Amino acid sequence: MILSRRHLSLAAGMAAAVALTAGALIASTAEAAPSADVGSSAPAFTGTTSNGETVSLADFAGKTVVLEWTNDGCPFVKKHYATPPANMQSLQASAATDDIVWLTVISSRPGSQGHVSPEQANELSTSRGAAPAHVILDESGDIGRLYGAKTTPHMYIVTPEGKLVYDGAIDSIPSARVDDIAKADNYVTAALADLGAGKPVATPTTKPYGCAVKY
Repeated sequence: MILSRRHLSLAAGMAAAVALTAGALIASTAEAAPSADVGSSAPAFTGTTSNGETVSLADFAGKTVVLEWTNDGCPFVKKHYATPPANMQSLQASAATDDIVWLTVISSRPGSQGHVSPEQANELSTSRGAAPAHVILDESGDIGRLYGAKTTPHMYIVTPEGKLVYDGAIDSIPSARVDDIAKADNYVTAALADLGAGKPVATPTTKPYGCAVKY
């Protein structure tokens, strides 16, 4: 079929509009780039917990803080919460023993996978034997975007001085297979061990793996 000059002009106009729209979306994404940089001060935030408390990162000044982004429907999260070996639960319990504050953050938007009510969040903690210091419900995604959280799980570590020293995966094998946990190098455990020994974190950044955060 031969297109008329008018049809060709309309097609060209539509293509240009699509290109402009795409360009605007890219620009918007770039402008919303995260401000969390390893080696710099961790971005300040305030959030509401599953128990209705208001907590801020500043509340934990003087203590090491671990941030864990989660989504209970994600296979990669299920891997680390599976019992046995209850990998995430063991890390949380160990952190509490060492006076490390563990904050679990749920940034799933309402209606998406992983979004839960405060009551559901507490039931998840109880049924899985999880032991974070707080579960923060970040429905707006503001805290997640502030840190640039990409996946569930996505892990961050903040020093007692408020410096971000780790950003990345929980371990070295990006799979949803429970059997891989024992074979993997746990980056979070290693980073906390470095901090406990008064040494710089040997591996401060890694590529996070898991399900995309449902902003």
